[in-house]
Amino acid sequence: MKKLYLLLSILFLIYWGCEEEQEVDTTPTEVTLWGEVYSVEDTTELDLGHNGLTGSIPPEIGNLTNLTKLILEGNQLSGSIPPEIGNLINLTELWLGYNRLTGSIPPEIGNLTNLTKLILEGNQLSGSIPPEIGNLTNLTELSLWGNQLTGSIPPEIWNMTNLISLNLSDNQLTGSIPPEIGNLTNLTELRLDYNYLTGSIPSEIGNLTNLEWLTLNNNQLTDTIPNKICNFDINWSSSTYFRIFISILY
Repeated sequence: MKKLYLLLSILFLIYWGCEEEQEVDTTPTEVTLWGEVYSVEDTTELDLGHNGLTGSIPPEIGNLTNLTKLILEGNQLSGSIPPEIGNLINLTELWLGYNRLTGSIPPEIGNLTNLTKLILEGNQLSGSIPPEIGNLTNLTELSLWGNQLTGSIPPEIWNMTNLISLNLSDNQLTGSIPPEIGNLTNLTELRLDYNYLTGSIPSEIGNLTNLEWLTLNNNQLTDTIPNKICNFDINWSSSTYFRIFISILY
């Protein structure tokens, strides 16, 4: 009987100990960014553009999960884009342009499937464009110009058929322009100039009948300019660089 009482006592202590180990909610209710406190629940837009911000983008920014618009452009922010930015799944606009950001574009940015505008221009971002960017099928504007991005343009971009503006100019991109570019029939602006693109200009660009601006100059493109683009017969095949500035396609 004494052994039974001892066993029951031990079981009670174990049960009591388990009851005490309840999970504590550690989700923050506030986030401090650049000396200001923001409510996680109530902050839906954060516009700190052209505000003289310095330092890096803190990973805590990923706790503001109700954000729909984040504007940090035109500051002096340095360091990399934190992967925690991929937690902001309600974002529709992300503006990080004209800073001093370095490192690669985090693949977690592909989690932001509600984005319509992704502006990372005018930084010092390097590495390749992550294929996860192709998850952002609601994008209408993608601007990565003025960085140090390398590698080929990921084929996933050519399936982003809601794009109206695509600007990848002034990087170090290589490879060819594939015929799938003709899928982006909503484009009004296509800028691929000042890269290291090679091969011929695909005639499928002529499918982009909404284009108002097309810049392909200062690459290493060869062959002829397709008649579907310019509607007249010019052969610049002997030129190392095509210089094409088309403001309006009729």
